[in-house]
Amino acid sequence: MSGLASFQRDFAGALFDETSLFGPAGRPAFAIYRNTVMRACLDALEANFPAVACLVGRDWFRAAAAVHVADEPPRDARLATYGEAFPAFLAGFEPAAALPYLADVARLDRLWSESLHAADATALGTRHLASLAPQALAGMRPRLHPATRGFASALPARTIWQASRQGEPVDDALAWDPEYAVVVRVGHDVRVLPAGAADIALLEACEAGATLGEATLAVAEAHPDARIDLILSGLLQSGAFATS
Repeated sequence: MSGLASFQRDFAGALFDETSLFGPAGRPAFAIYRNTVMRACLDALEANFPAVACLVGRDWFRAAAAVHVADEPPRDARLATYGEAFPAFLAGFEPAAALPYLADVARLDRLWSESLHAADATALGTRHLASLAPQALAGMRPRLHPATRGFASALPARTIWQASRQGEPVDDALAWDPEYAVVVRVGHDVRVLPAGAADIALLEACEAGATLGEATLAVAEAHPDARIDLILSGLLQSGAFATS
């Protein structure tokens, strides 16, 4: 490793380690760098997890985020993608124990960001499937669009997330039931669509490489009351799949 590369590595490491033995870190002016980097990380997390910030308030959010930044500093210069481990952090963060839905809301914030920054692809439409013979249709292996994500929560996290993203209070009549969602992107517009357990099961089967016939059979066995035809049509119309 060159001398410059070694210096840059040690400099970056010292930004998040106040016990670092890196020489310049002991100078008072180095605190300016630490404060600037920390503020940038907190700003990024706040921007990437707006529903969480709305739920807990800015002061609580930034205090919690500071703990996370110290343990999980960015490993990518693109701060718009920072926060991959933040939902898991919140799940184990003791001060958040009174908000059992918070980690799932954070997961949905994260999936929204992942969808926004995912690669582009041409969506697979119903017209293409309609042109296939039954045997070819059953044997095809649908590919998820790079921006598609499935979401499942044992709590009404999707409803809480949606209200919080809009800066609105959650309805007092909220039913505390499991909720599901499919995250898709149409152009530059990320959409979080209500879904059911069967929708997520179909996506997961396709993502695992199952043929359409295998996927629909597995979903039908696990969810005998599900309308697979309507589920598949809805996923296709939403842009959840991509052409091969």
